[in-house]
Amino acid sequence: MGAIIRLRGRVLGIPLSAEEIVTERNPPLRKVWETGAPKLLVIGQYRMGFEITPKRKASLLRVFIDYTLPVGLFSGLLGGVFGNFYARWCTHRMADDAARHFQRTGQ
Repeated sequence: MGAIIRLRGRVLGIPLSAEEIVTERNPPLRKVWETGAPKLLVIGQYRMGFEITPKRKASLLRVFIDYTLPVGLFSGLLGGVFGNFYARWCTHRMADDAARHFQRTGQ
């Protein structure tokens, strides 16, 4: 717990950044991370994570994200239009990556 991940980049010349801090960790069943005040276009602060629940010979994966809209007129408008789409894309991406990993490893 407490690991920090810093992300920086640009989209269409606009600088973006976020700092994620791991707030919960119970390997391999649960991990949660959250941001302080990121500089993103379509979402503001967020809390994201996953939970794995063993089920006989399989597992149930739950991926979640809770977010606020970004501050500022332009970003707030973009967030209102695209925030839900982006959050859904993030969670589906994590779930798909996990499925591919376990299909490759045969676990």
